[in-house]
Amino acid sequence: MYRTKRATKALMIAGLAGVLALTGLTGCSKGDSAEAGGGSVGDQVKREIVGIDPGAGLMKQTAQALKDYELSDWKLVEGSSAAMAAALDKAYKDEKPIIVTGWTPHWMFAKYKLKYLEDPKGTYGKDEEIHTVVRNGLKDAAPSAYAMLDRFEWTPDEMAVVMSAIADGKDPAEAAAQWVQDNAAKADEWVKELPGEAGKKLKLAYVAWDSEIASTNVVKQVLEGRLGYKVDLMQVEAGPMWAGIANGSADAMVAAWLPTTHEDYFEKYKGQYEDLGANLIGTKLGLVVPEYMEISSIEDLKTK
Repeated sequence: MYRTKRATKALMIAGLAGVLALTGLTGCSKGDSAEAGGGSVGDQVKREIVGIDPGAGLMKQTAQALKDYELSDWKLVEGSSAAMAAALDKAYKDEKPIIVTGWTPHWMFAKYKLKYLEDPKGTYGKDEEIHTVVRNGLKDAAPSAYAMLDRFEWTPDEMAVVMSAIADGKDPAEAAAQWVQDNAAKADEWVKELPGEAGKKLKLAYVAWDSEIASTNVVKQVLEGRLGYKVDLMQVEAGPMWAGIANGSADAMVAAWLPTTHEDYFEKYKGQYEDLGANLIGTKLGLVVPEYMEISSIEDLKTK
């Protein structure tokens, strides 16, 4: 904890417990409350939650959480996943309080000591899965690609390796290629006994979340390197991603968060795509804070 000589002397006289009670240091440990002037967690973070792009399902759920937990005086700040990560990095380095919208898998959980706030009202729903979804007719048009996509699955820990490399500055294609090289046996299983289709074109759609950048680039590496496809990547928002699969302007995505995040699109375009099932299980959505903040539940935001 950062203190002036006068503050240190006061602590020696009054005792740490008494000073903490007087200053109202209830939300965070370390020195952040001292620098922020004390007060509730809401006061310390200016009653702001740092969000991501406004079209994300996570933002919709967070807006609902503010209603469910009666946090009408709080503000959800729109931005991007990159802006959220930058704000978290700055606050964490300075040991300042911050609340962000978060999801797993994400590289930030490997880089920082973070925790989800408990969600007793269940606003964020149960843990989700990331599904592979393809356009109708892909099985006939590109059978080897269809079979590979149907087989594709990996774990949050495996995905985190690629995400961390990208977060550290490596080009996504290079990070994905390195992972495929290091995990050749697994990649081989995805294409086992499938005939190559050299030169055939495919378009993969994805949203610019770190997890989807990682998975889509890995799939591209395998389709091109082991089956000979020519793969184009199409980065779009969630709505256009689903629309692209539905109207056939994109062939596939490995970025469908279900059953909650992309529920609206799942229902809107039902019958216009084929869901090949989960390629990753163990996802989570919610509000995330550094472990040094002494709050544990979303309900604490109203009382502390």
